[in-house]
Amino acid sequence: MTKLKVEEGQFILNNEPIQFISGAIHYFRVVPEYWEDRLLKLKACGFNAVETYVPWNLHEPKEGQFNFEGIADIEEFIRIAGRIGLHVIVRPSPYICAEWEFGGLPSWLMADSNMRLRSFYEPYLEKVDNYYDVLLGKLKPLLQTNGGPIIAMQIENEYGSFGNDKQYLNYIKDAMIARGIDVLLFTSDGPTHLMLQGGTVEGVLATANFGSNPTEAFQVLQHNFPNTPNMCMEFWNGWFDHWGEEHHERGPADTANTLNEILERGDSVNFYMFHGGTNFGFYNGANYGDNYQPTVTSYDYDCPVSEAGDITPKYLAVRDVIAKYKDIGELQLPEPIAKMNYGAVKMIVSVPLFDALGMISNPIRKANPETMEKLGQDYGFTLYRTFLKGPHSKAPLSIQHVRDRALVFVDKEYLGVIDRWENQTISFAVPKEGVQIDILVENMGRINYGPRMMNEPKGITEGVRFDYQFLFDWEIYPLPMDNLQSLSFNDNKEQQTGPVFYKGTFEVNEVGDTFVELPGWVKGFVVVNGFNIGRYWEKGPQETLYLPGPLLKKGDNEIVIFELHAAKQLEISLIDTHKLG
Repeated sequence: MTKLKVEEGQFILNNEPIQFISGAIHYFRVVPEYWEDRLLKLKACGFNAVETYVPWNLHEPKEGQFNFEGIADIEEFIRIAGRIGLHVIVRPSPYICAEWEFGGLPSWLMADSNMRLRSFYEPYLEKVDNYYDVLLGKLKPLLQTNGGPIIAMQIENEYGSFGNDKQYLNYIKDAMIARGIDVLLFTSDGPTHLMLQGGTVEGVLATANFGSNPTEAFQVLQHNFPNTPNMCMEFWNGWFDHWGEEHHERGPADTANTLNEILERGDSVNFYMFHGGTNFGFYNGANYGDNYQPTVTSYDYDCPVSEAGDITPKYLAVRDVIAKYKDIGELQLPEPIAKMNYGAVKMIVSVPLFDALGMISNPIRKANPETMEKLGQDYGFTLYRTFLKGPHSKAPLSIQHVRDRALVFVDKEYLGVIDRWENQTISFAVPKEGVQIDILVENMGRINYGPRMMNEPKGITEGVRFDYQFLFDWEIYPLPMDNLQSLSFNDNKEQQTGPVFYKGTFEVNEVGDTFVELPGWVKGFVVVNGFNIGRYWEKGPQETLYLPGPLLKKGDNEIVIFELHAAKQLEISLIDTHKLG
């Protein structure tokens, strides 16, 4: 197979023109046992390529410590795609956006208060180089030029929406080439002159990202890059959800009509997304429009294959359009994956967070309430504790720039929430004997897009004041929530209020996919057999959490729920229907 190249406004592969019909599937949002199922569904729909981002923070969670196992085994994902006959397009960071935590950047970068991201700043580039030494070394054998399925790789990501540092972009390009990346390189940006001029690299293929009006978008692309192949690298055929918003949907007919317009012109396309998957654990990102907007756990994206892997009406409409332009044969799909209703699960034991601190955290003493990044923590929660002597008359407690949502306790009595949306204050008096103040802060996801992500530390970022006075001398408990196997539980007490860990068990005779429904629960996250399947929040729109069958086992299974407030009933349901709002 000859190298993919560009000639006279066309993609050429094996000395013949090729029109790419590609779809995005993020291996890191799908359990590995289902990678082949999702890729087979992509091919059955008539697609000839798969595209994936690569999140740096998944692969280097701690500086110098690399992870390419399990859901992070990108090499195996690419090999599976190649085996079933798909070309592979890789977008290898350092920044990916993707509604992923911090746009894929590792939070430990921000332990350096002087760090400058996504620019020609040498301390940043040194970290990128160390990462690329490992990542690109793994991808090189999988390149088309080495007999693998990877035909193209991206430089940075939508950089024109962020900046115009050409020295930085060329550094990333040269870093890839120096490590043996010799397949077609490209950039992708929104279809405006400013974005395309800021985010592209001389001598590198430019592509455009959009959801509608392809004729107008490609006119802008051609104006800036005459006679370049028209490639929509992100065809937004659906959209993602934020907590507290309505669930997004885009009609199958609308999607099909836009796709038809692209294909009848002979242009190439990559569906963003073809299958969205799930923001497992604490990996959801956030946006900032008029205010902070954290993304929900589901990344269903209303795309052709649902979060749970189901064929949708959009899938069938898209396939019908593709069939007009190429022979794709009869639809042949993998065996459907069973959806199971396991019924109610009672939470039979529990342990309050205040009783569990010594089991899952080692306190750190600091004069100031340090951020998560300064504490060496990436995700989860942090509890800040101090003692205030009295007496003092009633006055407001305030947190300067909390990131993102704090529960305030005085002598372990819950008083309320201070969050980054309203930046409320909470008032109380202090008796002569003084009070213990506990502030539990949740990192709800670092911003993944736009200028606000340049300064996005988590936890208490500046300080805490009682009235006008800053409070010092803090005992800080990092709570990444990755060691819950260390918890010791007791029989439930009636009328417990959060934050509390609850545990229950349920028996499985036949393994299949199911969905966790939590009626009467307020806010928290769910761990099944040691795997964090994500956050829930009563404000919606998402009402159930997807629980893939491979996380279950025949026999007894364990579910742990961390509830921040109070559950109206100490049971949940495992049902066979997903409720996205």
